[in-house]
Parts: sequence; C-alpha cells; structure tokens
Amino acid sequence: MRFSTTIRSAGKTATGIAVPAEIVTALGSGKRPAVRVTLGEHTYRTTVAPMGGEFLIPVSAEVREKAGVAAGDAVDVEIELDTEPREVTVPQDLAEALDGAPSARRRFDALSYSNKRRYVLAVEGAKAPETRRRRIDKTITELNDDRP
Repeated sequence: MRFSTTIRSAGKTATGIAVPAEIVTALGSGKRPAVRVTLGEHTYRTTVAPMGGEFLIPVSAEVREKAGVAAGDAVDVEIELDTEPREVTVPQDLAEALDGAPSARRRFDALSYSNKRRYVLAVEGAKAPETRRRRIDKTITELNDDRP
C-alpha cells in the first residue's frame, strides 16, 4: 500500500510518519501491526503505534540518513504487513553471560523482540570494553532480579 505524507518532527530529534487509519485497517493485523516501510530506496522494519488518536511509525536518524530524507520532507511511503519472525542477534559475549546465568537466560528468552533489542543495543553501543562489560553485568543483574 502506498500513501504520501510529510515527515513530522516531534521534539529535538524524534521524527515520524502518520499512517492513515484506513491503511492500518487494510493491513488487517490490529492496531499495532508489524510492518515493512519503504522510503525512497530504503526499507526498514518497524511497528505502527497508536498515539493521540492517530497511527504513527518512527523514522529514526539512521533511517533518515539511509533514505536521504529529513523532518518536513514530503515523501511517498510504501507499507506492507511484516509477517517474518523478528529475531535479535545476541552478541557472543552477552550470549555467554546469559548462558552462565540460567535464570537470566530464561527471562531474556521470554522477552519481546523490542525488549531483547533494547538490551542488545545497550551492549553494542558501548565504545570501551569496560563499558561493554558493565552493561553486560547490568543486563544479567536486571534479568536475575525477581521483581515484577
């Protein structure tokens, strides 16, 4: 499905695209469907989010750069339902730490794609080895914590 719109700015760096309600309905997968979005020549995977009475998809800085677009630009959007499984590639050092903590591994494996990705991105975003190690240790501690 295709539609034309303008990339919106929301705050300092947050940007997004409003998806017409009839498009979300036509996707036929509820109000938060997983989708593939194409802007120009760049395609990415995301989820439609209902917010403030409308449906939005995020357009991260990385996506804007790869698609060659900016907030305020008029764009043609191609959107389709994404039915492929969403899997996170866990870095080896984090995987080894999880394997050494069975309770943390079970909790990690039970997390949603987005929450697994949050932990992985925190680890991968560390520039220094010491920071990476601290983030792995923090992940294991949080996942071993029995609080709800």
